[in-house]
Amino acid sequence: MFYEQTIRWQQRLPETSWTSYSGLDVERVLTRDALRPQDLAILLSPSAQPYLETMAKKAQALTIRHFGRTIGLFTPLYLANYCSNSCLYCSFHVGNEIVRCKLSVAQAIKEGEAIASTGLQHLLLLTGESRSQSDPAYMEQCVQALRPMFASLGLEVYPLSTEEYQRLYKVGIDSVTLFQETYDEITYAQVHPAGPKRNFHYRLEAPERACSAGISSVNIGALLGLSDWRQDAFYSALHADYLQKNYPGVEVALSVPRLRPYVGSFNSAAAPVTDAALVQIILAYRLFLPRAGLTLSTRESPQMRENLLPLGITRMSAGALTSVGGYSETGNVGSAQFEIADERSVPEVVQMIRTKGYLPAFCDWLNMRERDVVGQGRDRL
Repeated sequence: MFYEQTIRWQQRLPETSWTSYSGLDVERVLTRDALRPQDLAILLSPSAQPYLETMAKKAQALTIRHFGRTIGLFTPLYLANYCSNSCLYCSFHVGNEIVRCKLSVAQAIKEGEAIASTGLQHLLLLTGESRSQSDPAYMEQCVQALRPMFASLGLEVYPLSTEEYQRLYKVGIDSVTLFQETYDEITYAQVHPAGPKRNFHYRLEAPERACSAGISSVNIGALLGLSDWRQDAFYSALHADYLQKNYPGVEVALSVPRLRPYVGSFNSAAAPVTDAALVQIILAYRLFLPRAGLTLSTRESPQMRENLLPLGITRMSAGALTSVGGYSETGNVGSAQFEIADERSVPEVVQMIRTKGYLPAFCDWLNMRERDVVGQGRDRL
């Protein structure tokens, strides 16, 4: 299991070691084609900051070599915002007084139709982490209803068992997104004081359960800003490397979400994740994991997303909402999980990508598993 690797690296990479690397260490790493975990640590260290431009040139070349200039587009659809957890950094916190609701299957279909009308063919389904309100049977009904409209469906919900992932895979789920939030167990316990999510190990092992269940693509990461960002970025990348090596048939991707305003008053004691720090994380990810996808959400501002796009990004959300409902006139709209920063429409994001010299892809892959309805998986470039 990946947890065993984290223990070994915690013994080899104490927190004080981030300042033990030199510029010469960074220069040596940048001459290598295949990087080791120790090299990743060097690229995340303070000594790498003066080399970001050099790292960016190499990262851009690697991305074009492995992914071309295509940027895959997707959008999230929140099915419900009921939650059983007390995460200190999230609007869905069980104790917060927000508008809670859950889409019926009919309402989910209306939302899906509104999203599909924009041309988007990759949809990510989300719920709050409440098994009683959003159980696998409910998810299965929504997946079956929405599958005919889209080339692929992803899922970002609470951790499931291997059998539950298999069940949802069979009805149409292609990808799973699950953030560990932070890989620091002490901080994890502090920011998850109550609820099922408090189980650090069960969450950590969920991406591997999804891989073993046949899921085609897994997207992981940490919520940057909860704990020391260098440590969380290091273990996120090691986790992705572990999954790539143990499940070579699975497409592994990393996300780089930073904390955004939400309903609550949590203030992280961790060092802030500056724009320069986010750039360094993305570049280190790309150089360490040339074949991994890198996903950028609307948590970042329009200008920041434009600046980050050439550095290794392969997927972006567009026209996103983090509320339950809102894409169509369902009459059922719940509170948002967090404030988004890039509110541009799908056509505006498409135009931005083209202006930057890249190709926006509404559908960049189609799972050809036999299904009753495969969906309208044609390219709409």
